[in-house]
This record gives sequence, C-alpha cells and structure tokens, in this order.
Amino acid sequence: MSKKKTEDTPVKSLPRHQQIVLSGTKPTGENLHLGNYFGALRQFVDLQESHDTALYFIADYHSMTTVRNGAERRRNTVAVALDYLAAGLDPDRAILFRQSDLPEVAELTWILTSVTPMGMLERAHAYKAAMDKGEDIDHGLFTYPVLMAADILLYGSHLVPVGRDQKQHIEMARDMAQRFNRLYECDALVLPEPYILDDTATVPGTDGRKMSKSYGNTISMFAAKGRLKKSVMGIVTDSTPVEDPKDTNQTVFDLWCLFATPEERTEMFDRAAAGGLGYGDVKKDLLARLMDYFEPMRARRAEFEEKPEAVEEILHAGAERAKALATPVLEACRQAAGIGPT
Repeated sequence: MSKKKTEDTPVKSLPRHQQIVLSGTKPTGENLHLGNYFGALRQFVDLQESHDTALYFIADYHSMTTVRNGAERRRNTVAVALDYLAAGLDPDRAILFRQSDLPEVAELTWILTSVTPMGMLERAHAYKAAMDKGEDIDHGLFTYPVLMAADILLYGSHLVPVGRDQKQHIEMARDMAQRFNRLYECDALVLPEPYILDDTATVPGTDGRKMSKSYGNTISMFAAKGRLKKSVMGIVTDSTPVEDPKDTNQTVFDLWCLFATPEERTEMFDRAAAGGLGYGDVKKDLLARLMDYFEPMRARRAEFEEKPEAVEEILHAGAERAKALATPVLEACRQAAGIGPT
C-alpha cells in the first residue's frame, strides 16, 4: 500500500457553503427545551441555509444506554423528528435521518474501537461523572464516545454544532481519526471542528444551573400553557423587595433576554435599576413572549403529527442521502484497514 501524508483537514480553507455540518439529538422522551433550541436547534436551521450539506440525526443507538423499551424508543424518535420539523428544519435542504437506519455507523464504531486507547475513554466526562456517582456502568456508556465519533466521521463532517460541554467529544473524534489515519497511513477520515455560538452556548435552567433534563430545570418548547406557566413562575430569584433595584444578573433576566430586542433589554434593565419592578412582572412577560415565539412552531408540529407516514418518508429519504455520503468514507476505511476484498 502506498503511503500518504496525513494532514489536518483544512476546514477553514473550504468555502463556507462546502463545509459539511452534522449534529444529532438523543431521543429521551421529553420535548426539546429552550436550551436545546437556543443552544443547538436554532443553529441547525440557520446552517441549513448557509451550507450545501447539513446532516441532523436522531441518535436512537445512543438512547440504548438509558431507554430499555423498544416501543418507547420509537415514540421518542418520532417526537424528536416532529420537534425538528416544527422548528423549521427543511428536509429539502437539510438531511434529517434516524441514526440506526445506517448500520454503517456500527461498523465504523468497531473500526475506531480497535484503535482507541482505554485511557482516552476513561477521561470522558460522562464516564467520570458516572464513576463519581457510583453508577452501574455498562460497556455502552464506556464506549459512548466511540459511537459518537463514528457518527461524526462517517459523513466526512467538517463542523459539528455542539454545546460547550460536548466539545470534548469532538476532540476525541479528532484524536481517533488522527490515530486511524496515522496507523493505516491514509487520509480516510476528515478531522472535524466544533461549532459553538458563544452568546447562547449555555442557556440557564429555572434553578440557575445549565438547562438540562438531568437537572429537572427545563422549560419545554411545546409544553401546554399551564405547564409552561408553572415552569416560568418557578424560576429562582433573590428576595429583593419590589420597590428596590434589582440585580439583572439572574436567570429570569437571562431567559427574558433571549426573546427581547436590544432596545427592550435596555428599557427593562433601566426599570430594574430604578426599583419598583417585581420579578413576577418579568416572569409574566417572559411567559407571554414564550407563547408568542413558539406558537407558529407549535402549529407546524401539530400538522406533522397528523401525518406520520410523511414523517417516516422524510426520515427514510434522509437516510438514503446520508448513506450516499457514508459509503465512500467507510469503504476508504475498509480498504485502508484491509477489510473485505481489494
């Protein structure tokens, strides 16, 4: 086999529209929340307009470490598809697909597993956190980063929109790709880069921590008004009396600002500094803005929910388009590693 020089993929030298974008969401059974939307999904919609190839998958393989019911997994997967479509993902522009519809990702996972050091996996944040909690850790959780790397590398992805806490997974994917390319003296795998928007990388939850399903502090995008009101009114604030000036470095103001113009923010902060503004007033206004902002998406979701066959067709067509990208990458890895016929 002839030797090739392995180099870092010059992602930034590619025209923006030619950079392949990829990200995914694990179907866990809950509707997507504000953190998902402002930290990821809104980026997805924007990136499908600026890039020729944008892939977004529903990570049902990943859900197998937590969801142990097949029927539940299928329901959850459809729910994520509905959320994506409702939020503006256009299946004619972006590629929306179900992870498990491409078994190629499982083969690439094994190929990468064979070159991934144990020490790398032991440094993964999720594994270390589970160890610290004394959880019963299975092989799926331990090798989770390898499957995630295969998800990214299989399609020759250049940019991966992620939350700041997921950056380590992209770094690990790069390490695995570099190691495979070096060991097999090839350039089969592209080295991806994380894509993070600094201003919305972390959305606070109702308790001030990062908004996360695991913390139980989320505000769902498509929840009924009663549930939304309960979540918003439950946002933690300090005990400053109504007549006193308010500290705007609090979660309620951070969330309110997501739906406000710069001019509205200035006016609100001036009112807070002057005193006489109650946190309840801010929360009520936030609730109204939430309902107005997501109402068009809520209507689109209801329309797609009435057409399950159309949603399945979208996922199937997306898988076919994704497969066209995956096949040459996997074949290059197989040839480099000496798997199958020449």
